[in-house]
Amino acid sequence: MTAPTGVPHTSTHRHADVTGGWLRAATFGAMDGLVSNTALIAGVAAAADADTVVISGVAGLLAGAFSMALGEYTSVTTANEQIESEVLVERRAFRKHPQAEKAELVTMLMDMGMTRETAVKATDEVHRDEHRALNFHLVQELGVDPREKPSPWVAAGSSFLMFTLGAIIPLIPYLLGFSSLWAGLACGGVGLLVAGGVAARFTGRPIWFASLRQLAFGTLAIAATYVVGLLVGTTVT
Repeated sequence: MTAPTGVPHTSTHRHADVTGGWLRAATFGAMDGLVSNTALIAGVAAAADADTVVISGVAGLLAGAFSMALGEYTSVTTANEQIESEVLVERRAFRKHPQAEKAELVTMLMDMGMTRETAVKATDEVHRDEHRALNFHLVQELGVDPREKPSPWVAAGSSFLMFTLGAIIPLIPYLLGFSSLWAGLACGGVGLLVAGGVAARFTGRPIWFASLRQLAFGTLAIAATYVVGLLVGTTVT
């Protein structure tokens, strides 16, 4: 067995950025845009003419894109503000009960497998810098690192752009002058397959599985909306 040389290990792999908040927002936006607007077009086409379908599709695109962006911005901002609130709570605890916070960290480190002696030494090292200690406590207690809060603007922008892209796909045949629901549904189906496959590249899931899963879920929503459109159209007429 070769003895350790003391040379630091050079990582041979890279991790994707999972802290920015953009991937969830972009994926959610694209899927929502595809499914909601394809379903909307199907439901309207079941009971109205092509011009009404286009107007409804464009209106659904704009309303959905702005709604998604605002929702993402608000949700991420609220989550970040909650984290900041917890930082203030922890900072006050540090100032009022420093020894109790140290004892708490010692216990957490021992629960992770350290001996008491090692845990005490590590705690002393960590608590030399209050800011570092604060972040460490929050990571251990809440599973959140306040230094890695996602950007609400990035989340909102990603959601807006991807929803718009997803929502315009089923409208393509109508915008090109082809008043065909089946062409719109085909475009929406291809979009779902592609979106599922692209998301799988970030998650490591099999591309075929992720693509078919999105297509299956989207098909259920679209079919249900189409049936409702038929029923409403029959009732109205």
